[in-house]
Amino acid sequence: LLRIACLARDTFGTARRAAAMTSSLAMNTESGVINLKLRPDSAPITCEYIVKAVKDGLYDGKSFYRSDFVIQCGLYPQKAPSNLSRNETKDGVFVSNTRGTCAIAHFDVPDNGNTEFFINLQANTHLDDVYGGFCVFAEVADDASFKVVDAIAGAVKANGSVKIYSITAS
Repeated sequence: LLRIACLARDTFGTARRAAAMTSSLAMNTESGVINLKLRPDSAPITCEYIVKAVKDGLYDGKSFYRSDFVIQCGLYPQKAPSNLSRNETKDGVFVSNTRGTCAIAHFDVPDNGNTEFFINLQANTHLDDVYGGFCVFAEVADDASFKVVDAIAGAVKANGSVKIYSITAS
C-alpha cells in the first residue's frame, strides 16, 4: 500500500515537471494564431495530457466546430486515444472559467474529459461547478490572440468550422 502511494505521488510529480517544461501552445488556424499560456499550477495532469496530444499531432488538420458561449475543438467525431484520469478543477490553484480561459470539455461525468477543449468567449463561472466543474488548463496569452478567438467565433457561426493547421508546444 505504501508503495502504491509513493508511485502515485511520483506520477503526479512527473506530470508537474513535464507540464512545467512546456509553458505555452501556439494554435495556427485559418483565422490566425492563438497563443495560449498553460496553467500547470492549476492542472498539471491536464497540461501534460494536452501537450502530449499536441506533440503527437492529434489536433493537426482538426477544426473549431462550436461557437456559442465558447469555441470548441478536439478530435470530434473521431474517438480520443485515451481519457484523462481525473478532473483537476479543484485540485490545484483554482482558475475560474472566465473570458479567454481554456477548459477540458466533458459530458455530465466529471472524470471523462479527453482531447476536446474549449476557449471561453465570456465569463462562464457556472462551468466552475456544474458536472464537477470544467478544468481550466490554459488562458489566451495576448490581445492579438483574443482577436483571433473572436474571429473564429464569428467564422464558425457563419461557416460551421475553422481549420486548425497545427498546434505547437514550447
